[in-house]
Amino acid sequence: MYIVDKVNEKREDLGEVLNGDRMVDARYKLNFLENKESELLCSKKLTKKDLEKFREAIKKDYYFQMYYDDLPVWGFIGKLEKESKAVPNGARYLLYKHLHFEILYNNDRVIEINVRTDPNFTVDITEDKEVEVDFMYSVKWVESQVPFERRMDKYAKQSSLPQHLEIHWFSIINSCVTVLLLTGFLATILMRVLKNDFIKYSHDEESTDDQEETGWKYIHGDVFRYPRFKSLFCAVLGSGTQLFALAIFIFMLALVGVFYPYNRGALYTALVVIYALTSGIAGYTAASFYYQLEGTNWVRNLLLTGCLFCGPLFLTFCFLNTVAIAYNATAALPFGTIVVILLIWTLVTSPLLVLGGIAGKNGKAEFQAPCRTTKYPREIPPLPFYRGTIPQMAMAGFLPFSAIYIELYYIFASVWGHKIYTIYSILFIVFIILIIVTAFITIALTYFQLAVEDHEWWWRSVLCGGSTGVFIFGYC
Repeated sequence: MYIVDKVNEKREDLGEVLNGDRMVDARYKLNFLENKESELLCSKKLTKKDLEKFREAIKKDYYFQMYYDDLPVWGFIGKLEKESKAVPNGARYLLYKHLHFEILYNNDRVIEINVRTDPNFTVDITEDKEVEVDFMYSVKWVESQVPFERRMDKYAKQSSLPQHLEIHWFSIINSCVTVLLLTGFLATILMRVLKNDFIKYSHDEESTDDQEETGWKYIHGDVFRYPRFKSLFCAVLGSGTQLFALAIFIFMLALVGVFYPYNRGALYTALVVIYALTSGIAGYTAASFYYQLEGTNWVRNLLLTGCLFCGPLFLTFCFLNTVAIAYNATAALPFGTIVVILLIWTLVTSPLLVLGGIAGKNGKAEFQAPCRTTKYPREIPPLPFYRGTIPQMAMAGFLPFSAIYIELYYIFASVWGHKIYTIYSILFIVFIILIIVTAFITIALTYFQLAVEDHEWWWRSVLCGGSTGVFIFGYC
């Protein structure tokens, strides 16, 4: 935090390093129940280079963050007084040199810690003159009646305030209305339209043979024709199933309270470990579907499954890590951490992927289509532009996104806005609603696609279902 000659770096776990934490032991001595008044921390002669760094930090509103007994505490390092009648000679950069810690305790447990800077103890660092600064601190212990089990409530309270909860529940009600409308819409289609179609097609077998078939009945021999690029298609299914399982496990951990506020790095550690352990699900799903679609090169299919998510993720990481190194940011991962992640991928993820693929290949599951596929595909009639893939994706993605965008705001605020997200139960409800809405809208659009005699539905259903991700990316 402050410029000292030597610091002791804290040994961090994988999640803390991935989170960008690079913690060191501060020189403050906050002994239990020991009050202090104006204790000297250190005397430091600030050079012109030090002063320049401090001025830049004050100008950009940098703040420090420390932990005491796993409780976070923040404070600004200085303030900028802009030119005014009280400050006639231009803006002044003032560096705080005294911190006051107030620590609340209950019996032998620390309950809360706060820090404030004293505006009466500052040093003017506006000019490029070397200056000797005595950094001081004081400590006051105050008894509290808050039980130790509830000491984290203060940090979780921000997202649970009544006005915020009202917005969250409004989001859920909005989503539920969307689900009900879609359910009614689908029920109408399935109960009336399909029922009428079945009656028409099966009422009289002889008369049906004389009629010219229309709609989805006309292409019944093409509906189950295997999709193009079936190896890639099965890899998408495998990777998607793995990520879905990953999301479910993360939610389970969150709901039982593993990711409590400021459990540093727990989420990143869980993501890496669970992703590695669920790679067998991806291998099994991809290989099983690939075998059902009469694929032969299952080794290439497994390689594609393993690289489909990790490949773009690795390329993105390389770019961001290079930028972080160039800016000397703590977000840059050390070489040792990169080696650990590569070892996890090599020794855990890849073997489980292969084992899952072997199990899926030997499952001997057969693709059972309800009707025979014709030898030659029917030609798809000319369709209006709004029946194309892009317009259909836009329609399919908008409804699920409209059901979750309010909750997304709070998630992004916790990622980039230094806010804390703790209402995992509401997030889980929204996640379930997202799955239901996505499934319903994809089923409806697939039916409409088949009704206009367009039988290439495999890829369209995947793209329409996943188009919500495009909206989320744009919003992000």
